[in-house]
Amino acid sequence: MIRTLPAAALMAGFATMASAQQASDVVATVNGTEITLGEMIITRSQLPQQYQQLPPETLFQGILDQLIQQQVLADTLEGTPARVELALQNQRRSLLAGEAINAMMQEEVSDEALQEAYDEAFADAEPVQEYNASHILVETEEEAQAVLERLAAGEDFAEVAKEVSTDPGSGAQGGSLGWFAEGMMVEPFQAAVAELEKGEMTETPVETQFGFHVIRLDDTRTQEPPSLDEVREDLASQIQQGKIEERLTELEGEAEITRPEEGAFDPALLTDLDLLEEGN
Repeated sequence: MIRTLPAAALMAGFATMASAQQASDVVATVNGTEITLGEMIITRSQLPQQYQQLPPETLFQGILDQLIQQQVLADTLEGTPARVELALQNQRRSLLAGEAINAMMQEEVSDEALQEAYDEAFADAEPVQEYNASHILVETEEEAQAVLERLAAGEDFAEVAKEVSTDPGSGAQGGSLGWFAEGMMVEPFQAAVAELEKGEMTETPVETQFGFHVIRLDDTRTQEPPSLDEVREDLASQIQQGKIEERLTELEGEAEITRPEEGAFDPALLTDLDLLEEGN
């Protein structure tokens, strides 16, 4: 028999006694198995974000019902299947490893380390020339020449791009490719862009492996290296990641680890779920 307190009473008690309650407090029992407040808190923390936004009074009863239902189903099994034991071992290992990494990530990165990482990444960085260009891509040189003739006759570049360009991304945007730095586009496309002045268009089609392009340079700008404040968070994350990798190498060096000899296990065994039915 399942015994639970009425939901209203539980919520009232939860509201008035929250400061006195602990994660170990028993909220319900199922056939003698206790369901604690801590188990409910963990369940709520692992819900998808959209469900975590629901009011606590809604979540409380829903989570409690879920845990009770899971327990009554679990009670129908005699013993724990080997695959479940293995999954629990993996889950425990993963959670503990995650806690260790979280502890490492909490260590503050010093200003000196940040400055050193910044200098290493950007001290010798030169300003980067960036381009904003549009293009019309077609399959043949004849089609590209026809596009040039239409544009020379006064037709709008964006409208022609929407009509004939085979590049679905930029074509829908009137041919616009947005901003890109040198080296981001294939040659000879990049070379053709670099030779244009702002507002100019290629006089002849430019061939690449994608087809034939009619290119217009819309704008240019010089992008200076970012300041330390702009990249502080990224650099801190990189430094922390480096420390984790160093610590892992150190721990593996200190641990007593044995690995299988080459050929001892057939990699195809990873797909043999029948082995789990046979036990460990």
